[in-house]
Amino acid sequence: MTRELPDGYTARAAVPGDAPGAAACARAAYAHYVRRNGLVPVPMRQDYAEVIRDYDVTVVEHDGEIVAILTLGVTDEGLLLDNVAVRPDHQSRGVGRYLLEHAEGEARRQGHDSIHLYAQEIMTENLALYRSLGYVEYARRTEHGLHRVYLRKSL
Repeated sequence: MTRELPDGYTARAAVPGDAPGAAACARAAYAHYVRRNGLVPVPMRQDYAEVIRDYDVTVVEHDGEIVAILTLGVTDEGLLLDNVAVRPDHQSRGVGRYLLEHAEGEARRQGHDSIHLYAQEIMTENLALYRSLGYVEYARRTEHGLHRVYLRKSL
């Protein structure tokens, strides 16, 4: 069962009009990685109108603003947790954990026995979090000029 969101936060499926807020959320969440390695992470460059059209996107709002997003998609490897982003001013409140548990629940609902994701090697704190939640590394790949670590969690 997925944990509850903190008071004042609501989650819902994204709609086309959420694209600007989702893009702003991703830019804020990933900005510190640009300073860390000089490369712009893919979630900062995406067209969120297309993302919302092509993926299963959940947004979390607080005071009418999008403060977190979750993007799921199906690949040849199963259900991909493509992106989970929480604005820095809303981190450490349980919103990210809520979205990760929501993603796992959605994977089960769709009949998947696992969920996979990837993160850049430089996202060490994210990789540590995923490992602490039961994700296990299964590949390393260089894509779009980024060194990525692929992890999977059995459900």
